[in-house]
Amino acid sequence: MDDMFDSSLNLEETHLKEGYDEGYSDGLIAGKEEAKQVGLKVGFEVGEELGFYMGCVQIWNSAIRIDPTRFSSRAKTGIAQMEDLIHKYPLMDPENLQVQEIMDALRLKFKMVSSSLHVKLDYIGYPKSSAEPNDIQF
Repeated sequence: MDDMFDSSLNLEETHLKEGYDEGYSDGLIAGKEEAKQVGLKVGFEVGEELGFYMGCVQIWNSAIRIDPTRFSSRAKTGIAQMEDLIHKYPLMDPENLQVQEIMDALRLKFKMVSSSLHVKLDYIGYPKSSAEPNDIQF
């Protein structure tokens, strides 16, 4: 008699385990796709920002080649440091622990150089979301 009722007593536990296993495998698939999309978006944004800074450095270096006395030695040093930071950025190793440190240093150096050149440049990039928490969709 016990054997006949054991299967019905374990029915809930069996369904819970099956549901968990199915949800876990579906979650892995969905998580990988979502991670891919987030990675593409963030990678594009980082590349765009680095490209902006590199474009500024190239323009400033061109101006220095045309008229070496145009910029102060402090500005020239800052431009060279920006170029070094851009080249140090580990594009092919996004998990490198220095990624954020280098980007923060590059942003700070850009502000310093822009200020010393008396130009008002800002990297605006993509506007940040101002959506209310209820407006967020997944």
